[in-house]
Amino acid sequence: MEAGLRFRSALVGLIKAGPRNRFHVRPDAAAVHANMAGTGKLLILLPTVMATQIHHTFWSGSTMPTLQGILGRMQSLGEVMSQHGTHMALSLAVLIAGLYVIRWIDQLLRRMLPKTAFSAMLCSAVHLLLVMIVITAAAVEYGAKPANVFRFLSIIALAGIGLMVFLRPYLPSMPFKVGNTIKTGDLLGKVEAITFLNTRLRTFDGKTFFVPNRKILDDIVINYHFTETRRVKIDVGLCYDQDIIRAKQVLESVMIEDPRVKTKPGPVVYALDLAQNCVKFGARCWVDNKDYWVTRCDLIEKTKIRFDREGLQFAFPQLELHLNPERSKITICSENIRDGNQTVL
Repeated sequence: MEAGLRFRSALVGLIKAGPRNRFHVRPDAAAVHANMAGTGKLLILLPTVMATQIHHTFWSGSTMPTLQGILGRMQSLGEVMSQHGTHMALSLAVLIAGLYVIRWIDQLLRRMLPKTAFSAMLCSAVHLLLVMIVITAAAVEYGAKPANVFRFLSIIALAGIGLMVFLRPYLPSMPFKVGNTIKTGDLLGKVEAITFLNTRLRTFDGKTFFVPNRKILDDIVINYHFTETRRVKIDVGLCYDQDIIRAKQVLESVMIEDPRVKTKPGPVVYALDLAQNCVKFGARCWVDNKDYWVTRCDLIEKTKIRFDREGLQFAFPQLELHLNPERSKITICSENIRDGNQTVL
């Protein structure tokens, strides 16, 4: 009985304290607490307090949301969804479908257009235009005006282009462009794409490498398309007993007869060296960069065919064994030995 009286007096004190306390208890709830405390059934206090509306004041002066407030906000959200939910769903569907269509168009353009810098710029422009159209369509489906949306997107696009033009002189430029064949480090291949972070390089055996731009700028880069033409070098070795004048004429005729070989400067043949096992000749001619590899392979093949037809023999490393009857040993003479000394076994 005394515990009930103490609990009742505590509740009355909280009610009289008013808003100065951090918790405010409704008077009707306090009466319920007091009555139940008078009967001695204090175990019912917990569910009763949970059903009581309590306002907890924070340092910012805001209050915790009540159950009625939460239900009211959920009801307001339901009304908004009932009014605009259909438009929101349609706008989202238009946006997702449009992005998939843009991705398909990008892949189609990359397959159809040649791998040049102009093609890459054209693909970027088409991609930007399609994105603006899709966003405009999604906003119009939601209820916005097309002119306002397109004007806003145009302003953003122009601002981005202006920022890129302004920052371009301060950014390091790559010594190549899309479509060039380059060599950086141990990689040799064709440039497929250039981004702010890396360069996509496709080698001639079908592998794709993503090389960081920082690594490329710190290394030596060979750009085989920096100039329009490139010189083809073909070195051959002829046996010493062959007609070297005829060999030079055959090499010159092989290059002159190929229409891809430039006439200015014209093809030339040099006697490069009198080596240990051959006379070295060097054939030199100029071709377009795009025709370099195919032309070089064709000239090597034609040179072999013409030399066989003319009866000219290529030199190759040989190993000769000489028997020495007096010493009953074998003398090995190898033309591959640089110092020219013989090894006697």
